[in-house]
Amino acid sequence: MQKARGGLECRQPREKPGRGLANRPPRKPVVWNLRLYVAGQASNSIRAFANLKLLCEEHLKGRYQIEVIDLRENPQLARDDQIVAIPTLVRRLPRPLRIILGDLSNSVRLLVGLDLRKID
Repeated sequence: MQKARGGLECRQPREKPGRGLANRPPRKPVVWNLRLYVAGQASNSIRAFANLKLLCEEHLKGRYQIEVIDLRENPQLARDDQIVAIPTLVRRLPRPLRIILGDLSNSVRLLVGLDLRKID
C-alpha cells in the first residue's frame, strides 16, 4: 500500500491469474469523427477540404470519417455546433470537442489544434 495525499491509503489492483495485459483483447483504434462546415463550392471551402483530407491521409490513415456540411443547403445545422464562421472544422471524436476556423492551410496549427502534435 502507498500513502496518498491526506493520509489515504491506495491499493494496487490485484491481477487475476490469466488476466494480465498480454491476455487482454487488443483495443479497437479510435475513429476520428470530423465535421467540416462549408459554404458551397467557395474557394476557401474547397481548400479547407483538400487540406483536411491530406492531413488525415498522412496522420490518421484509415481511422477517420469526414462529414462535410454545406450551410447553403442546410443552414439550420450550424446551430448544433454553434458555427459562426466558415469554413469551420469540428472534431467530435475523440473527445474533447475541438473547433478550428479557416481554410486549414497552416498544417502545424491544424495538427496542434486537433491534438495530433504537441506544441514544441
